[in-house]
Amino acid sequence: MDLKQKLRESVFYGILDTGYVAKDMMFEKCKQLIDGGCGLIQLRAKKETHLEREKIAEEILPLFRSENAPIFIINDDIELAMQIDIAGLHIGQDDMPPEMAREFLGKNKVLGLSTHSIEQAKNADTLSDILDYFAVGPLFATQTKPGRIPVGLELASEVKAMRPKLPWFCIGGVNLNTVESVAKSGAERIVAVSDVLKPEDTASAVRELTQKFLHHKTA
Repeated sequence: MDLKQKLRESVFYGILDTGYVAKDMMFEKCKQLIDGGCGLIQLRAKKETHLEREKIAEEILPLFRSENAPIFIINDDIELAMQIDIAGLHIGQDDMPPEMAREFLGKNKVLGLSTHSIEQAKNADTLSDILDYFAVGPLFATQTKPGRIPVGLELASEVKAMRPKLPWFCIGGVNLNTVESVAKSGAERIVAVSDVLKPEDTASAVRELTQKFLHHKTA
């Protein structure tokens, strides 16, 4: 399966966030995200240095070498994404422009962008020759992004109505309590962070949230 097809078929995007996972648990939590069925997994280590991120990435990299492994994404570290042959990159609105990121990454790596408004989502979708996916959020207030004003479910509905060419994911406060409303808003794919990283059995948490999302999405 090629990367674009794998992206389109992905429902759950997992984030291995050092804000929720201890350094000595990174490999085990990553394995559990994979066992839970994540189509993509992003390493997000905002407070760590490049060398610390590199060490974590090298530790978990063997988990992404198998044929059916999820897509491996690095958050906002172009240098590290370029170092690792199979790593893609996720950037935000305040990071380098997608065109520049693509130039550095080359053609065959996955590149994603965060969006926080309908204008940003529309702009992202016009870059379908540069980007591979975009994320929409945060839908709800979340401790993962403290201080970020939530965009609300209306934005997910507006993006759905756009009929984007690119795959898109809803992020921010997606959990067992909110996932029904997220599904009914028109979301096609979801990202969850704390709701699946905090439980001891992360794989079961991912499966439960995914199943609930799909149930309400098709209901």
